[in-house]
Amino acid sequence: MAAHEIDPTTPRKTPHAEPKTIGGRELKPATLMMGHGYDPVLSEGSLKPPIFLTSTFAFPSAADGKRHFEGITGKRPGGADGLVYSRFNAPNQEILEDRLSIWDGAEDALSFSSGMTAICVLMLAYASQGDVIVHSGPLYAASEGFVAKVLAKFGVTYVDFPAGATREKLDEILAKAKQQASDQDGKVCMVYLESPGNPTNALVDVEAVRDARDAAGLDCPIAIDNTFLGPLWQRPLDQGADIVVYSLTKYVGGHSDLVAGSIAGAKKWMDPVRALRNTMGGICDPNTAWMLMRSLETVELRMQRAGENAAKVCDYLSKHPKVEGLGYLGMIKDARQQDIYDRHCLGAGSTFSLLLKGGEAECFRFLDSLKIAKLAVSLGGTETLASHPASMTHLSVPEGRRGELGISDNLVRISIGIEDADDLIADFEQALEQV
Repeated sequence: MAAHEIDPTTPRKTPHAEPKTIGGRELKPATLMMGHGYDPVLSEGSLKPPIFLTSTFAFPSAADGKRHFEGITGKRPGGADGLVYSRFNAPNQEILEDRLSIWDGAEDALSFSSGMTAICVLMLAYASQGDVIVHSGPLYAASEGFVAKVLAKFGVTYVDFPAGATREKLDEILAKAKQQASDQDGKVCMVYLESPGNPTNALVDVEAVRDARDAAGLDCPIAIDNTFLGPLWQRPLDQGADIVVYSLTKYVGGHSDLVAGSIAGAKKWMDPVRALRNTMGGICDPNTAWMLMRSLETVELRMQRAGENAAKVCDYLSKHPKVEGLGYLGMIKDARQQDIYDRHCLGAGSTFSLLLKGGEAECFRFLDSLKIAKLAVSLGGTETLASHPASMTHLSVPEGRRGELGISDNLVRISIGIEDADDLIADFEQALEQV
């Protein structure tokens, strides 16, 4: 067989792929990001996976085609045995999903064209008319809006609770949700969390949510948006969550040059979502998947540097006379939140809320005076970003609701990048002089 020919009976993920253990030692995610799920032999010896720009894949035989579609359509358990069509699966996306699952210790992962695509397809896969979604607050405005406005059109309702809710409060909320679902001839179909919450950094006690769900006898998944701390500083599946959700646009992508999303968890939770994604589309495109594989090789280094920078910047800001407070996980003042942090988190992250003395006008003067930090929404990039959630990302949230969630007019959200920390402090210092 010529070097460029591929044996059609050989699976894409061959025994030649890099091992996950050496001498009984489990390899770390940072090591596995360099080659896991990819065998250069299958691509002319290319050290890095090529970008597979194709819409469809040739079957070795008609029988193979039938078997693949039996898996895709659910007529045979186990899903597709190989590559079929790029709306379903493709090499770059499969390698990416293999590597994403490693970070969270998940059995399976799915990639999407954006974080919101991941969230919307996830919820649609589990919600039916009359069902109730229980969710924490605050959520990203688009997530909350999808539940409250879009799913509501299809007879799906919700019950929400504050991020720091105790076990007793959670028991009360789930009892209310069960009754509401019963009245609507539905069920509680999902508990959806965001922790830390955007933009306040409020933490949810995932272990308490799991225990309350189990005590209530509910057979529904707990999903959590882990974008602010994942994949380095929090592993929610270890605390009892079933599905972890990411906007890969943020820390995983890390360079503010792509938009993507993912979910990960046990295969039994992924399969219904995969089936709906196969129908609706929304899978991450091959070029973006390739860029994300590039980014995963440095995600640990980037997040570590950004976290170190954030600690230095917040130490400076905490002592500034024009700063009213900080929503930074390295400086928690609430005992309940500190307890959750100690049990759930591996680091304080690099995105936080800055509360200035004043209101919108003072925040705008601060933002307009920044010279290094960029005035832009999003977070988790190599550059430092700052924005005003009440008038930008969370503008669609009703004013009263914003007040309940702590998204005040004097709150600025800051995502620290990998610049020199002292340069960033100098930038914030001169901007605060204008307030």
